[in-house]
Amino acid sequence: MFWELLAVIFAGLAGAGIMLGITRATRLPRWLVPVGAGVAMLAATISSEYGWYTRTVTHLPEGVKVARSVDEKVFYRPWTYVFPMTNRFVALDTGRLQANLETPQLYMADMYLFARWQPTVAAQIMVDCAGHRRAAPANGEGTDPAWYDAGPDDPIVKTVCEAF
Repeated sequence: MFWELLAVIFAGLAGAGIMLGITRATRLPRWLVPVGAGVAMLAATISSEYGWYTRTVTHLPEGVKVARSVDEKVFYRPWTYVFPMTNRFVALDTGRLQANLETPQLYMADMYLFARWQPTVAAQIMVDCAGHRRAAPANGEGTDPAWYDAGPDDPIVKTVCEAF
């Protein structure tokens, strides 16, 4: 976050400098200098927001695949109605899937929840590929997990089942 703030500040200085040079070389009004700074800062912020998903996904370790991404449209960012912005996604570590030796088509996977400006959350889930369902494993309490019928089109179930 600090580096992004620093980038926005430098973008503002660069925008102001460019507009200052243009206003001195032409007969444009000098009030365009702060406008140029503001436009440059806004452009740097928007670029950073839209680039977050791509930057994060490219740095995922090998074997970690994105199962689902969530695009957002919000009123205070009106450009997101034209170009929705990805602000969170779910990734699964398909390289470390654990198969259940007693029950075929039952796997345990590490799931990671990424969100912009939020810490990454890691959780283990169980996926039943035959029944198209998933569940969080029991916390060592000796109880059965609570299964959720996700269906064959669920992106998390699909990602785990396609890995095998």
